[in-house]
Amino acid sequence: MDPMHVTWMILRDGDRVLLGHKKRGFGAGYLNGVGGKVDPGETVEQAAVRETEEEIGVKVTQYEKVATIIFDDLFYKGTRKQTIMHCFIGTKWQGELIETEEIEPEWFTVDQIPYDKMWVDDKYWLPQVIAGKKVEGRFKFTDDYKLLGKIVKVIK
Repeated sequence: MDPMHVTWMILRDGDRVLLGHKKRGFGAGYLNGVGGKVDPGETVEQAAVRETEEEIGVKVTQYEKVATIIFDDLFYKGTRKQTIMHCFIGTKWQGELIETEEIEPEWFTVDQIPYDKMWVDDKYWLPQVIAGKKVEGRFKFTDDYKLLGKIVKVIK
């Protein structure tokens, strides 16, 4: 079975990062990066830019891939899938932030990111990304998303 590829974009403006309160669908109730599934024929970069524009109204024009996170056998919509999340930090964009049916965007200073409102894996890799490092991670969860195992390594 082919893995599912998804994207995660965080906008960064100096010591602030933009995250989104997920309002519906998978991950509803969690604070997240902005993103979603990569469509057939689309690169992960194209998907990250498209999803960001669809979900918060801005077109990211400068970004860098900062992490690849693999979720083994993630329970998603009734089936288990290996899911590969491609994470980016965007530093330039066009347009005005909007709230959509899917996401309510909110700025946080880097020292006040509320990890307790995010998926449990985020606290293991996101602080390193925010500190300017690039990381690879691998996580395994139970069907009700309790963490079973983790590996995180800095690659640059």
